[in-house]
Amino acid sequence: MKSKAIFLAVFTSVMVLVLDQGSKIWVKTSMYIGQEFQMAGNWFFIHFTENNGMAFGMEFAGENGKLYLTLFRIAASIAMLIYLIKIVRDKEHSGLIVSFALIFAGALGNIIDSVFYGVIFEHSHHQIAELLPEAGGYSKLFYGKVVDMLYFPIYSNQFPEWLPLVGGDPFLFFRPVFNVADTAISTGVISIVVFQKKFFPK
Repeated sequence: MKSKAIFLAVFTSVMVLVLDQGSKIWVKTSMYIGQEFQMAGNWFFIHFTENNGMAFGMEFAGENGKLYLTLFRIAASIAMLIYLIKIVRDKEHSGLIVSFALIFAGALGNIIDSVFYGVIFEHSHHQIAELLPEAGGYSKLFYGKVVDMLYFPIYSNQFPEWLPLVGGDPFLFFRPVFNVADTAISTGVISIVVFQKKFFPK
């Protein structure tokens, strides 16, 4: 039924955005950059960091690259929303609808950081940021930083000495720090790849 497809798309998108923005605002107003809390053993931490670039803390061509990346994200999100509306109208497989809703909501979550966080928050270096400070934010519109906090250093060791270039260097899995939006995007993409035959039977 179409109503079920609409519910799935809206519910998934809203849940991702609430969890993503809720966790980011909590971290931003409770922690300073570099601060971390141990959540489970030595393999799960809440570790506050920010980045100017793509998912999992990757960077992209400095300040101008930051603007271009944000504009690209907005354009891509509009395209994803149009496609999401199409597959809902066509009553496509519910798994495909949920997957694209995850990708769309994840992209939108990081766009909100990039567009607005620089304006509505103080910086978080050596201090806990204030929301809507009187003196203004740490940057201008479209130049905000994406908040990351999920850190899973599951396994650490050293590369074997016989390996070229990296022999003897420390090895850590999983090194990147990410957020709920990144998780939603990755989950949606992986789901589409794994279940593509079921989602696209034709």
